Order: sequence, then structure tokens, then C-alpha cells
Amino acid sequence: MSRHETLQARADALNADYRYHSAIAVLARALHDPDVGQLALVSSFGAESVVLLHMVALARRDTPVIFLETGMLFTETLIYQQELAERLGLRDMRVIRPDTAEIKARDSTGQLNQSDPDACCALRKTVPLARALSGFEGWITGRKRYQGAARADLEFFEVEEPNGEHAGRLKVNPLAHWQPGDARTYIEENRLPRHPLVAQGYPSIGCMPCTSPVQDGEDERAGRWKGQDKTECGIHLVDGKFVKQGESA
Repeated sequence: MSRHETLQARADALNADYRYHSAIAVLARALHDPDVGQLALVSSFGAESVVLLHMVALARRDTPVIFLETGMLFTETLIYQQELAERLGLRDMRVIRPDTAEIKARDSTGQLNQSDPDACCALRKTVPLARALSGFEGWITGRKRYQGAARADLEFFEVEEPNGEHAGRLKVNPLAHWQPGDARTYIEENRLPRHPLVAQGYPSIGCMPCTSPVQDGEDERAGRWKGQDKTECGIHLVDGKFVKQGESA
């Protein structure tokens, strides 16, 4: 049996075992389950990130938390990250930045996002994340089924396809079955601080040049790469290839 088949069998067994668990129960058990292995939480410290960060703080405060500081984030995001990490008492906060030499060679003017946004995301997010996740058996994401066709069949546990950077690992999606509004309810019930840009019309927050406010009635991710045929930053791609909405992930 190949490593991919072994991982898939592992994910299938975990999904069967956790099928009727709540998000917090899935996360708490996954962080202590030897069948899952060493996990890291990858967080953008964006609009709804506080939900999983709070759950991790409750379940296992020393869980490694990876924050991708792309060099193009809003100042509000950087301040929010520092304040939230301190407030929640996160014990293993890892701020990851793109390689300085690679930035100088490929995006010295900081305008790659305008000519080739996919390449910019790869340079500033996908490649640094792959390096940061080296050695981990899996990672935790905040993706949800309702966020788009490519995520419609999302399970609590899935297998990330192998590529040149790694031999495959598990993804844990505790919020897979959450519905629109569940995150806001959780934040309000637990009196958690929201990202300051949410009140300014930013329900989904990424890098400053590629994020804009969303109008009433628009999809929550309508402000990401507005006007471009792009819906994902590249972190959740298959074999390093960009997967657009509606395609199989």
C-alpha cells in the first residue's frame, strides 16, 4: 500500500470515528490522538481566525500556530495577531516570512501581485508554508463546506496530495460542517475580539493589495482578488496546481 493509500485509509477511519462530533470535540481529540500525529494550526489571523485560535487555546495551548507574514498584510492584521496571541496565551507562535533572497529576485518592486497574482501567492504563501509544515504529519484549517463548490464535500479529515515539497499529510477541518453565522455566534458567545477590519466591511481578509471591502448582498469572499479569475491563494491546492471554484479539489 502506498503512503497516499495509507493516509487515505487513515483519514477514512478518522472520519468514521469522529462523524458525529462537534467542531471543538474534533479538534480536541485530534490534538491528542496518536493516529492523527503532530499537528500545526495555520492561521491568517483574519476575520474568523479567532474561532480556531480560541479552540486551540482551550484544547492544547502549546499547539504550534503558523502565521504567514507575507510582507503585504494590513497593519491591523499584524497588530491583531500580536494582541490575540498574547491574550489567548498561545505558547508556540511561529511567524513565517517568505525568503528574502527569493523576494528580491522575483518581486523586488512588490508589484508581482498585479501582473501574476498566482505567482505572488506561491512566493509569499504557498512555498513558505510548505517549508514551515515540514516535519508535521498534518495541519488544521478553518475551511467550511458552504464556502464554495470546491469545498462542498469537505470532511473533518482529508489527505493533502503529495507534491515536490512533501510526501502527503492530513488536513483537519474542524469547522467543515459549520453554517454561515456559526462563527459570529461563537465569537459573540465567547466574547472574543474581532479583527478591526470586519467592522469596515471586510468579512474575508488577506493581503492588502488583493483585499477590498464587500458590499451588502455579496459573497463574503467577493473582496478577495476582486475582478480577477482567482478565488484561492494557493495554500489548498492539489499537486501545487491552482484549483478554481467548481473544480474537484
